[in-house]
Amino acid sequence: MSTTPRIAVDSADRAAVDGRHIRALAFQAVRMEYLRHVLSELSLTAAGCRALVIGSGRGLPARGLAQLGFEVVAVDPSPAATALARDADDGLGITYLTSPAEELGLPDGTFDLVYCADTLEITERPQAVLAQAARVLRPAGVFVYDTVNRTLVSRLIYLGAFQAFPGTRIMPRGHYAAHRLRRPAELAEALARAGLSAKDVSAFKPRDVRSLVRATRGRRRGTLTDEQLPELVHMVLEQEGSPAVTYLGYAVRRA
Repeated sequence: MSTTPRIAVDSADRAAVDGRHIRALAFQAVRMEYLRHVLSELSLTAAGCRALVIGSGRGLPARGLAQLGFEVVAVDPSPAATALARDADDGLGITYLTSPAEELGLPDGTFDLVYCADTLEITERPQAVLAQAARVLRPAGVFVYDTVNRTLVSRLIYLGAFQAFPGTRIMPRGHYAAHRLRRPAELAEALARAGLSAKDVSAFKPRDVRSLVRATRGRRRGTLTDEQLPELVHMVLEQEGSPAVTYLGYAVRRA
């Protein structure tokens, strides 16, 4: 007899459905692809550079940056997520801290790159997050992010499928809200107010939306593991596309 799965963010219980971790796994490959593109675009190398990950969760984006050669600090507001990240660490020398994105408590001008994950679509204070990111960046440092656009399609997916519809729900109700989803133009204005010059926006999406539905339903039923989801969902980058749902972007701190 089937049972309703327990939805729990940042849970150590492998049986629990953690939509935040599912999302991180599905996004990891495209996040790293975009980061490599940004580094190439700006002729930057990771060796000898420091990177900060805001909203690191269980540490996947931080480990990806460390594997590129960065010295990495990872912060997350959840003590549970920080503990899970430390447990999953691969000896890459990452520093894990628990801290809200709006009040980092880190020194000014000490990072060459800041990656903001799982944050801009959650926070009620995006301007504070961007101001903190700009503050800890060195002049000409790079701010990279991914977030969710505010469109009819994104509302159907993030507010409906992911946290309301019984067959595909993977997030606690209320985790996402329409007013916390930001259009690229709105975010560009907020970046400018923080002293960051927006340089790019690139859409990304599942190769096939039907695969995303199958993946979420399979994970809820227990017929798929977290580790099987990325290949099934297969996120693809569309650098020329207009983001219907999710998008990546980067900006540079003005001197």
